[in-house]
Amino acid sequence: MHPPQMTGLSPQEAGQPGLLSIGQSAGQGSARPIPWVTLALAGLLVAVHGVLVALGPVDVDALVRWGAKAGPLVLEAGQVWRLLSANLLHRDALHLALNVTVLVAAGTALERACRRRDYAALLIATGLTTMASSLAWSGAVSVGASGLVYGCMGALLVLGRRHRSRPGFRVRWLSGESALPTVLVFLWMGWTSVGVDNAGHLGGLVAGLLAGAFLDPRDSERASRTSLAKPLAGVLAALFVAGGVVMERSGWRVERDDGFGVAVAMPEGWRGEVDGQGRRTFSNGLPGLGRATFSAEAIEAGEPVDGLAQARHFHDETLPLGAPGPEGRTLSVQGPSRTLVGGRVAQRLRAELEGPDGGRHLLAFFVPRGEWVYRLVFTWPARWPAYQEVVGRMVAELRFDEPSVLREARGRALLSPGAPGPQRELGAVLRRLGLSREAVTPLAEAVRLSPSHVGARVELARALLDAGRVEEGCHAADEAQVYGPSETGALEAGVRCELARGALPRALERLEEARRVDPQDARLRAAEAALRTVLEASPSSMPRETSGPTPR
Repeated sequence: MHPPQMTGLSPQEAGQPGLLSIGQSAGQGSARPIPWVTLALAGLLVAVHGVLVALGPVDVDALVRWGAKAGPLVLEAGQVWRLLSANLLHRDALHLALNVTVLVAAGTALERACRRRDYAALLIATGLTTMASSLAWSGAVSVGASGLVYGCMGALLVLGRRHRSRPGFRVRWLSGESALPTVLVFLWMGWTSVGVDNAGHLGGLVAGLLAGAFLDPRDSERASRTSLAKPLAGVLAALFVAGGVVMERSGWRVERDDGFGVAVAMPEGWRGEVDGQGRRTFSNGLPGLGRATFSAEAIEAGEPVDGLAQARHFHDETLPLGAPGPEGRTLSVQGPSRTLVGGRVAQRLRAELEGPDGGRHLLAFFVPRGEWVYRLVFTWPARWPAYQEVVGRMVAELRFDEPSVLREARGRALLSPGAPGPQRELGAVLRRLGLSREAVTPLAEAVRLSPSHVGARVELARALLDAGRVEEGCHAADEAQVYGPSETGALEAGVRCELARGALPRALERLEEARRVDPQDARLRAAEAALRTVLEASPSSMPRETSGPTPR
């Protein structure tokens, strides 16, 4: 009895056909068919990469432009076709050469073993499953035919094992016990390397293993009786898997910011980014072409405003025509114009930009909230109009909630109902957020509990004036000045009273008095200059002399 001989990847019993190593097939007898599908696919991969190289650097933007798997564009822009096209693209020549070399070896063996239509269906199903698995794992940009390679290897592994004892079976490639370690070595190499889409590799391998369970040799009786139903079923199964992944990953979530008191719906894949400038910024994760962003920022105005000044400042500073900006060169700007956002009156700006990665749209809203203005900015690529609907939904579902500072102030006021401090703090927060009518009650209670506290009286006067209760507000301002005759805040409350009454000269007198008390206050100095400008432009607002000599 001769001992078992070792040939290639699996043991060989004496007298049985040899099981050959990678890249080999056992050709016995008739001539082997030419693997037209494999050769055509390899030629297509080389040609596509050649065109990419001829058009410029093969960077991430070029790959995205030509059909790479980019999760946001698949899920948000509806470009599901990228799950197939991404299999035809490669990052560089080495990536291409490695995939084409192994694909030609594995694909040739599989195409010669099976019917071409079964093999073609396997490639389509494997390509879909590869990129669907990659999409399920991550929305990052991914390209390459390595999933097809793993699919062919998996199919050959199962097919060879199923028919290893079949007389005359011509393929003995990757069919022995040592084949699985070989595949695992390839997977391990990918798992320990940087920038490798291992989820796609696993998806392609699993698709190939499943397909191998249904493949039959081309010269078998079963294969001759099989119609197109089996390959079509394989493709439909892959489409079902891809569709399920797309549906599962296409959800939306609501992102809330307690500090701003803003809630906005956004696609599930969007993530927050570090801005470093006090803004909350989110994006779809793409680095250049295809990038879409949303940012929110709260601007302290110091006075109740309508957001128009902030919109004009943003227009002049960020979107000057023809000048380069952070999002690109400004081509055109529309607005500011009034609109509604989250049930609030706001100012809106629209802009068309041109950047290194193509045209971009910008949509900015300036939403007043008491002494604050929320600046909400959306940008998205003009190349894919479907993002217009994504941004439209985000704007339509944006809501303003109670910010954490107000919620905390309410809690402290409820816990200490007889303490003036929490009541005063609650009233001040309500007033600053534009809820002046609601602020009057806790501020009046704070004044009742602590009559000598000038700050509480000043806040009450401002809340009454902001709520349109002018005479009550003026009375509260006078009371504040009685308790704090040299307090800048009390003097400023008197200025606001006269402005609410329309008595501009009297307001200027009170403002000058406040300036004498605190001559270094830049805010009071600016207010005095602005009021003098208004008075000089409107001489009729000055009081007229009723007696005495006429000035010459």
